[in-house]
Amino acid sequence: MIAQLTKEAIDLLQQLIAKQSFSSEEDETALLIMQWFSTHDIKFESKNHNVWAKNKHFDALKPTILLNSHHDTVKPNKAYTRDPYKPEIIDGKLYGLGSNDAGGCLVSLMALFTYFYQEENLKYNLVIVASAEEENSGANGLNSMLSVIPPIDVAIVGEPTLMQLAVAEKGLLVLDCVAHGKAGHAAHGLGDNSIYKAMEAIDWFRTFEFPKVSEALGKMKMTVTQVNAGTQHNVIPAECSFVVDVRVTDAYTNQEVLEIVKKNVYVKVKERSLRLNSSAIPLEHPLVKSGISLGRATYGSPTLSDQSVLSCPSLKLGPGDSLRSHTADEFIYVNEIEEGVELYIEVLKNVL
Repeated sequence: MIAQLTKEAIDLLQQLIAKQSFSSEEDETALLIMQWFSTHDIKFESKNHNVWAKNKHFDALKPTILLNSHHDTVKPNKAYTRDPYKPEIIDGKLYGLGSNDAGGCLVSLMALFTYFYQEENLKYNLVIVASAEEENSGANGLNSMLSVIPPIDVAIVGEPTLMQLAVAEKGLLVLDCVAHGKAGHAAHGLGDNSIYKAMEAIDWFRTFEFPKVSEALGKMKMTVTQVNAGTQHNVIPAECSFVVDVRVTDAYTNQEVLEIVKKNVYVKVKERSLRLNSSAIPLEHPLVKSGISLGRATYGSPTLSDQSVLSCPSLKLGPGDSLRSHTADEFIYVNEIEEGVELYIEVLKNVL
């Protein structure tokens, strides 16, 4: 059964690659996912290109594991030398946009869910969500489904990790900062230069170290990525704006980081969102212990995924390599999918 499901999963991935599925434009790939569920006699529902299902013998009294990965993609970059929508297997590599991020993970999780779908007397319920709008952190992605699906106790988020256990993931906090001064003529030296005020704040962002260090993710990281000020050479600018990219570890919440920043800089600070928090799962959780028993290593992931919208413990795990994501001529090895399906099943067998 595993071999057949794996073959079908690889076939589905090739079909998904052949359909354009940019964030918020996933209607055609959603149809393919629905067809998989229909073919396997699995009851499913959909909302805003998100397709979800629960195991046949779902029991509301049992805890629930969420299986999640996304079927939207970024747009292909200009460095592509191959047709991004032409799925081809060459020398064991399946090429195509979304093959690695995160099509291989998605179809492997679908095979996993199908394998256990009809099982009775499981210790956990299983809910799967093939989600939309992950790449742009859109409003109609997984976050929009959390009030629709049953309550979740723990999640496996399918992203390429080489099937190693990402037990923690950095969150993201983007800050729009504005330093205010007073305009004046540069020749007279009058006015209050907002650039100098911004420089003081920027230097704080560059040098400040948060006292708490995450065991899995290390130190917090803040990076000023954009600066804008001035209209002409002889006018002291009254306003200087800049943007800060903050990668938040599980040692802090986004709200805590925002409060620390506001206490230390004398510029106006406005967060774009507080919802993309860091995430983690205890090393003693049965899912992690199961993965370790199968020879999988644990690590902290610097990249953002749909874990950021979950409030429950979550494990990032999937076939493929994160370093290939968003690259030209994207690919995943076929044997990575074969290994992924088998390992997903073995991890859950030890838990269910």
